[in-house]
Amino acid sequence: MFVIVTYDVNVKRNNKVLKICRKYLVHVQKSVFEGNITEAKLRKLKSELKRTTKTDEDSVIIYRFDSLKYSSKEVLGEYSPEEHFL
Repeated sequence: MFVIVTYDVNVKRNNKVLKICRKYLVHVQKSVFEGNITEAKLRKLKSELKRTTKTDEDSVIIYRFDSLKYSSKEVLGEYSPEEHFL
């Protein structure tokens, strides 16, 4: 499946969340990750994020796409996730 993960977390936990997401997905913007992932790896990602974040202060949103058949991606401006945010 394809997922998009976006987060807004306390600055104290930002680097930890960033490192967790980088293990599983491609970093496309400051707090946005995307990519194909298995159900098992998604469970691991969610588990790590739950242990690291605080629900009363932080927000993590995961968009799941079981099929990309009816989706499209349009980028306005420069886009090269491999070069940015490394």
